[in-house]
Amino acid sequence: MKKASLLLIFTSVLLVLALAPIVLDSYYLGLLTLILVYSLLAMSVDVLAGFAGRTPLCHGAIFGCGAYAVMYYVATLGGDPLWGIAFALGLVLMVSLVFALLAVRTSGVYFLLLTLALGMIIWGVCLRWTSVSGGENGLRGSIRPAWLLDPKRFYYFVFLCSTSLSYALYRFVSSPFGLTLKGIRESESRMQSLGYNTTLHLTIGFCFSGLFAGTAGIMYAFLNSFVSPSSVALTQSVKGLLMAIIGGVGTLFGGVAGAAIIIVLENLVSSMTERWSMVLGALFVFTMIFAPSGLLGKFRQK
Repeated sequence: MKKASLLLIFTSVLLVLALAPIVLDSYYLGLLTLILVYSLLAMSVDVLAGFAGRTPLCHGAIFGCGAYAVMYYVATLGGDPLWGIAFALGLVLMVSLVFALLAVRTSGVYFLLLTLALGMIIWGVCLRWTSVSGGENGLRGSIRPAWLLDPKRFYYFVFLCSTSLSYALYRFVSSPFGLTLKGIRESESRMQSLGYNTTLHLTIGFCFSGLFAGTAGIMYAFLNSFVSPSSVALTQSVKGLLMAIIGGVGTLFGGVAGAAIIIVLENLVSSMTERWSMVLGALFVFTMIFAPSGLLGKFRQK
């Protein structure tokens, strides 16, 4: 598909999102806000899965770390929300760096399983460290600044943040550094023979990806005013990965479409039937059969 057509589509989507609060009620506006939050998580997963050739199963845990950190700092300690964001980003970056140092020397199924294990460690800590995490009860409290209490104003805040961060992700994967990650995906040994420090590149890519996943978690905490061990569970990581796969791994913005489809299925179809997860599973199966490159990937091939 021509770049002009893609640009027109993206501009139309941004325009629709910008005008959405005019026509949507509070419920659907909240749903759209949630889609924007998870879009950022899906795109952060795609940075590794689609461009570096490393499929992670720990980004849900990193997402939850950001949510827990800002909630603990603001709701439990009574700190300022802006300092809470800074504290959460610092923690997320530290966790991402530790995960990267442990995982980037592996690839394929070994990388998948190792990141799964690392994510489960975070889940166990959040479940058992009750004095900080609240255990199974989680943490609760309104942590938004007064100027973000209005749902429409908060939506525009998330919209602007998501748009800016999405552009930053796009610039990252389109940069010479991003092209190096693509080269590592195609042949790590060849990139090493050309003199590239592939371990360092993957570590930086992992940290950058994790930082954006944690930012999505921070916005999630501001939206829901609640975080629990389910926010860092394996299902959260799987959800982010499924969003990227359904939208199209390696397309980056396919995560937006994937997030929209899964969130709508979870919230609307579940109100019609208790077996909404079967609908989601069927969608995933049909996507793999008829559009293995994802919805956006299939669209770009035309």
